[in-house]
Order: sequence, then C-alpha cells, then structure tokens
Amino acid sequence: MNNIIEILDLKKNYSSVEAVKGISLEIHKGEMFALVGPDGAGKTTTIRMLTGLISPDSGKLSLLGKNIKENKNFIQNKIGYLSQKFSLYGDLTIDENIEFFAHIHNIFDYSERRNELLEFTRLTPFRDRLADNLSGGMKQKLALACSLIHRPEILFLDEPTTGVDPVSRRDFWKILSGLIKDGITILMTTPYLDEAERCTRVALMNDGKIIALDTPAEIKKSIGKSILEVVCSPSRKAYKIIKESGDLEVQLFGDRLNIMIENRQENIDEIMNIFNQNEIKISGTRIITPTLENVFIHLINN
Repeated sequence: MNNIIEILDLKKNYSSVEAVKGISLEIHKGEMFALVGPDGAGKTTTIRMLTGLISPDSGKLSLLGKNIKENKNFIQNKIGYLSQKFSLYGDLTIDENIEFFAHIHNIFDYSERRNELLEFTRLTPFRDRLADNLSGGMKQKLALACSLIHRPEILFLDEPTTGVDPVSRRDFWKILSGLIKDGITILMTTPYLDEAERCTRVALMNDGKIIALDTPAEIKKSIGKSILEVVCSPSRKAYKIIKESGDLEVQLFGDRLNIMIENRQENIDEIMNIFNQNEIKISGTRIITPTLENVFIHLINN
C-alpha cells in the first residue's frame, strides 16, 4: 500500500502541557482518514504539524515521501488546508477570494478551475456575494474551494462541519465523497463519531494519544461485545442502578440505556430482573452493534 503520510513517535508540548504524546500512523493514498476525539485530544496540534504550521518537538514526519522539515515549501504547494476558523476575506467576493488563493499558489490561469469548483460546491449563483454575507455552510464551501484551487494531492480538514447546520453538513459530505473519487487523500479531524463512520480508517484520540486505529467496522468489533439498548423510565434511576451493580458497563443517551453484554441471554435475564425488582418501566429492548461512540466511551473508561 502506498503511504502518502508517515508519522513516527510524534510529540509536541506547550510549556508543561503534553499535547501530542508520541503518536505513530500511516495514511494511504486515496484514503479518507479521520482523527477523532474531544477538544484537547491533540487532533488540531497533529494536523498543524502535518501542514508545517508548527514544528514537532520530536518524531519523524513525512508527506509524499519527503521530510516536511527539509521540504516544507514543496509539500505546502501539494496540500490544501481548511482550518477550524473561517480565515478568508469578508470584504472580498467568492470569486475574489478564490482568485487571491490562486495567486498565493502562483496560479494565474485559474478561471476554468474556479468555475469547476463553484459548480462542484454549488456556489456559482453566489459568486459575486461578499464572504461576510455568506451562511456558515457556504463559508465552509468557499474555504474548501480556496483550498482546492491549486489541485492539492492531500487535503487537511480541521473540524470542517463544526457549527454548520445539518443540511449544509450533509452537502459538505457529498462534496468530500466526490473528492475521494477524484483520488485526493483527505485527512480530517472531527469530534463527531457519526462522521467518522464514513471514513476509510479512523484513529480515536484521547489525551494526546491514539487509543484505537482501524476501519470503523474493525474498531467496533474489537471490544467483542454487543449492546443491549433499553428504552425505559425513569432512565436516570435505571442508569444508576446498573452502574452501581458493578458488573455491567452502561451508557445513558436520553431515555435509552446502552448496556454492554457478552453472554446475551444470561445478561439480558439479569438486567430484566434488576429492573423488575426496582420498578423500572421498560418500553422496548433490542440488541444492536456497538457504535464508535460506545467504543470510545468504553476505551477511555477502561
């Protein structure tokens, strides 16, 4: 498999804070790879090191087969980067913003490419609108178009759909799927585990470390458990009872409990008995496959 990004024992500290604690991974050409975890997990620091915006304290880092420290300018002309914060020019139009980024990359014959990107992101009808007057979702699409104007081989996206409405979020993912078909490698960070399910492979990060790395399906299989989902009332009381039993791992999602089980029937009988004894009203039960969220919570608590 052709590795387009290679990271070995990468570390970064901010004063006394260890932001990234010796992570290692390889990303293959054409993948959509996600770094997933909560705020403070080290995702953004990792992506900023990969784009050459900050330097690691130690470790090896190569993109496109080249060491980024020795080939920074070459690599930065081969990558696109969409940061967490909208960083385009609000007093310029959509067209003018794309033109500006084309010139940054020394591209002057950009009209056809710009038209392609505007059509691709469905921004053509708004090309004369100032960036300050765009919605959150349209701003992200514009930022994406600007990051693609020079035809990068790797696209870095730092939490691209945070704060974006659900419809725009869905449109954004359709656009990303199209980019993957064109052969671009995408490395994104996200706090949304449902988004990670769409990726080729996922690295779950917590406290500066990678705690799981594989395809979403294999990560979910790795814990070797099923989930008994119970819709019940009062759910908080039920959660507390199962939690205090000590034998079962339980997670609360609104009026639903997700209880990790191994021996299905034996565990189910035990749980039902506990609920009956404590007058918990059960509206429904079903066995489901663990989600990445279930697995992530399980890993950080064990």
